[in-house]
Amino acid sequence: MLFTSGTFLLIFLPITLIAFFGIARAAGLRSAIVWLTLASLFFYAYWDARFVALLVGSIAFNYLIGELLYRARSSTSAKRKSILFLGISTDLALLAYFKYANFFVDNFNILAHAQLPAPHIVLPLGISFFTFTQIAYLADVYAGKVTERSPWRYALFVTYFPHLIAGPVLHHAEMMPQFADPAIARARMINFVLGLSFLILGIAKKVLLADSVAPFANEAFTHVNTEFIPTWQAWQGALAYTLQIYFDFSGYSDMAVGLSLLIGVRLPYNFNSPYKARNIVDFWRRWHMTLSRFLRDYLYIPLGGNKKGTVRRYANLFTTMLLGGLWHGAAWTFVLWGALHGSYLMCNHAWQWCKQHLDWVRRLTTNRTARYVGPTFSWVLTLLAVVVGWVYFRAESVSAAHRMLSCMAALCTLEGPAPIVEPAWFVLIPMAALALFAPNSQELVDAYQKRLNARGVKRAWMKLQPTGIFVGAVSAVTLLIAMISASRLVTEFIYFNF
Repeated sequence: MLFTSGTFLLIFLPITLIAFFGIARAAGLRSAIVWLTLASLFFYAYWDARFVALLVGSIAFNYLIGELLYRARSSTSAKRKSILFLGISTDLALLAYFKYANFFVDNFNILAHAQLPAPHIVLPLGISFFTFTQIAYLADVYAGKVTERSPWRYALFVTYFPHLIAGPVLHHAEMMPQFADPAIARARMINFVLGLSFLILGIAKKVLLADSVAPFANEAFTHVNTEFIPTWQAWQGALAYTLQIYFDFSGYSDMAVGLSLLIGVRLPYNFNSPYKARNIVDFWRRWHMTLSRFLRDYLYIPLGGNKKGTVRRYANLFTTMLLGGLWHGAAWTFVLWGALHGSYLMCNHAWQWCKQHLDWVRRLTTNRTARYVGPTFSWVLTLLAVVVGWVYFRAESVSAAHRMLSCMAALCTLEGPAPIVEPAWFVLIPMAALALFAPNSQELVDAYQKRLNARGVKRAWMKLQPTGIFVGAVSAVTLLIAMISASRLVTEFIYFNF
């Protein structure tokens, strides 16, 4: 059940919201939380009911481990570490089996010239996200940061349908107190206004933008699997995918925030115009922000962060991004993508060190020309590095990625007539302008909220100026796009595969 489908927007969402607020009014917030948890499980089961038991079992196991950790808070450090190790190792073993078993067997067969049968395991939807969410929970219980222990609110924290399939990766402290707040049991006009605003922006990004350029990316990356392609088509395909994944994931992130706001719960922002970043560190502060936070807090810092010397710092950066790449998928293309970004980060930190400690670099970067040209140059260089990384992320094999990059660099020779390809620049250029220069969704909606608060939401609604007109227009366009989406070939969000 896609967020952009008519089934979700016209049936599941209205029923879920009406029942949630009705049950909260009649039977209290706890009963409404139970309903929302069951609705979220139904949402997951609609994709593949076979894995509902796995999800429920994972929730029950991690909640019990969390309870053991909480009750052992006065016990010896060794006992608490053993409980934490049991929980995290079980979570990772489950993730490794479902996500990486085929990958490990295939590579073992290649290296050892063996013929072990591949297990042909089906990947449960969202397993990476609900596994990481619960690992973070266990780590926070161990650190003494958890006081909210309601089993139903914990179950909702994990299954909450706006984030269950593709994030954001949540901290318990961001969500469980909100689920305990009686204010979410009351439907509020401001939440519907802002939630619908995010929802319509997200739907438009996915349906009208991301899906529109997907064919151009697919065509280039399909051809390059078996043959070289013209340089212009290679760049067209790479840039098409760069924009596709931007608007696809940005659209999903907007919809997740908007759907949650309809209930009165605020999800953390997960996307903040990453293509405006002027260095790769800033890119990772803007792209998939909650995953970056998770990797920093639960991998980079535990490895030692920057506290154990420069060499160890660079090794920690590289290891973190390498594992972050592998988290995205069980393929060498994702490993190389992670390694590439780890190398980018190492270069970025090395450059910053040079600017601080080498006089000639400091002079070079602070003269008048550098002050004007430097920011633009660093922005273009960062964007180019990201595009190169996306080639590995999208390619179906390492060899295909290398063919694509060779063609982008005009180093390939066509072996036959060039394929007939429709130019897409008339689509790509306006979309690139939106990604690079336009304000993002949260900037637009936050600015609108400030105007609403200054004017008074109820008064603006009663006069239908401008809030009422805005809500009506948003509702009409949402319905229209839902109809269009329901009648066409609906594509999944890219991050549903991870």
